[in-house]
Amino acid sequence: MKFRVDRDVLADAVAWAARSLPVRPSVPVLAGLLIEAGDDGLVLSTFDYETSARATLQAEVADEGRALVSGRLLADICRSLPAKPVEMIIDGARVSLTCGSARFSLQTMPVEDYPSLPSMPAATGTVPSEQFAHAVAQAVTAAGRDDMLPVLTGVRLEIDGSTISLLATDRFRLSHRELTWNPNTPDDTLAALVPAKVLGDTAKSLTSGSEVSIALSSGGTGEGIIGFEGAAAGGTRRTTTRLLDGDFPKVRSLFPAEHQTVARVDKAALIETVKRVALVAERNTAVQLSFSEGVLTLDAGSGDEAQASESIEAEIEGEDITTGFNPQFLLDGLTAIDEPIVQLAFTQSSKPVVLSGYVEDGNSGIPAFRYLLMPRRLLS
Repeated sequence: MKFRVDRDVLADAVAWAARSLPVRPSVPVLAGLLIEAGDDGLVLSTFDYETSARATLQAEVADEGRALVSGRLLADICRSLPAKPVEMIIDGARVSLTCGSARFSLQTMPVEDYPSLPSMPAATGTVPSEQFAHAVAQAVTAAGRDDMLPVLTGVRLEIDGSTISLLATDRFRLSHRELTWNPNTPDDTLAALVPAKVLGDTAKSLTSGSEVSIALSSGGTGEGIIGFEGAAAGGTRRTTTRLLDGDFPKVRSLFPAEHQTVARVDKAALIETVKRVALVAERNTAVQLSFSEGVLTLDAGSGDEAQASESIEAEIEGEDITTGFNPQFLLDGLTAIDEPIVQLAFTQSSKPVVLSGYVEDGNSGIPAFRYLLMPRRLLS
């Protein structure tokens, strides 16, 4: 194996492929990054039996071949190289890397022990890459992080014709994001439960090209894989991951059809106020929100401890209401909203609030992004 490649292209591709390497691999070869040089250029791959990453890039290949080296070490080396072309040669049980006057020699792993990467399912459709990355970033806000509840660590991806819906919940909050896309089969109705971390990292990393191709196997949740592919500097990148097993809770019904109180507040002002007032909130206690007569008053702290109170303007329709929320969960939802005015819709103080962006004279239908948050008990 012998090839020559641009340093920036190689460093970026190696860093991308190595990002999903396991910290504590079950077998040593899973910490490796597979390098394959052939007629089509250079292919860099990683796989841990759950998630695979495959980057193809242009390179001047003099001799074809394959080598398996430590992925994290190679990423660190490539990041530190000078801005000159990189040449790699396999020499027996070692790989020699040369860049300018810098030279490295890496021990190889047994390439024959490396697992074969899963095949990419047939493409289901495409979506604009920037739009997809932003939608996923909003959706994963509410995804669970408790590995004891694996179903809630996923994002429910539902495809219905030209619409993709993304749903996530950790039992205390719920996010729902819809976006349009270009399906290969317009009448398709599919669903998948995708690991939230993989989905978030993948969507964010595939924004170099104009669109992302989504490929979903027809095996169903827990039985198949989902793949994402997009263009990158000097080539393409592809990720596959196994779908999570289990039944995602039926959460759509949690969004109420009617509301007793609707408030609209400047998002930036509300975020800053929550941050200030929350400074005195004890761990696992709520920040109180009181809506009355065009004013939203936030309070935190109680008894002999530190206390804080601050009021901001609010446009309020309906009955006065007082409730409370986990301040960090509230901030997460507010930050995920794009619009400068946020709408908070309530049925009653003991029921969840629905947060969404508000556009005056805009579409009166369901917002593209909704964030439902359960209230917290207020200290007396």
